[in-house]
Amino acid sequence: MHHWFDSPPGRYLLAWEQARFDEAVADIFGYHSLQIGMPLLEGLRANRMPHRWLAMDEMRAPEPGTGPAPDLLAHAVALPFPENSLDLVLLPHALELSHDPHVALREVARVLVPEGRVVITGLNPVSLWGLRQQRVRLYQRMSGGRGRLYLPDVGEFIGSWRLRDWLRLLNFEVEAVHFGCYRPAVRTEHWMERFAWMERVGERCWPILGAGYFIVAVKRVHGTRLLEPAWRTRRQRATATIPVARNATDMTLTDRNIE
Repeated sequence: MHHWFDSPPGRYLLAWEQARFDEAVADIFGYHSLQIGMPLLEGLRANRMPHRWLAMDEMRAPEPGTGPAPDLLAHAVALPFPENSLDLVLLPHALELSHDPHVALREVARVLVPEGRVVITGLNPVSLWGLRQQRVRLYQRMSGGRGRLYLPDVGEFIGSWRLRDWLRLLNFEVEAVHFGCYRPAVRTEHWMERFAWMERVGERCWPILGAGYFIVAVKRVHGTRLLEPAWRTRRQRATATIPVARNATDMTLTDRNIE
């Protein structure tokens, strides 16, 4: 998949995702943030948290154009963090590359603090790019493997509607969803530029059919109750004196009794 992002459509998608990450993480505050996979994408560069890490599932030899070296080695299905310890987790195409995306998403829910956020990007199977990928795969099965795939061969892509259901089951509330990259499935830079006008048309006419999607979700913890301090439940003693009004008749009777 890293080689595919060096192609014209890959760079086109990567630039769109980088812009979305810069906008989304700039106003997310906390102490600890983590990006899982995709070193070509600097998802945390606009974030201001003091602790920001990049995790990869394997250590690769440093090569030009492959991104920075990871800060730690970890699989998305087994993160080396305690429960409720991270404020922000980025998953750029991490669920598509994971051998068990359900477990990976459940692991993210475990390490996020309440009100923490997860940001997910993926390739949309219901798009011009996804439809071409399905058509080539069908042709490969019928012709004995002939044909060249347009998108990386990473298994089944996860649709945004399906991902929303997974997030709701884990008590995530979807905060924002964006679609982008409406240009057709062409391979050269020249044709990418020729179809640049489809960006405006796609956003207006078929907004959910973009080649990529971008989802921001918040972890909600239901049933929590704020405890009041002990001093609020104690009965306070009255400290002010209450004046007693006495009339002249009461004063006369009292004086007689004393005499």
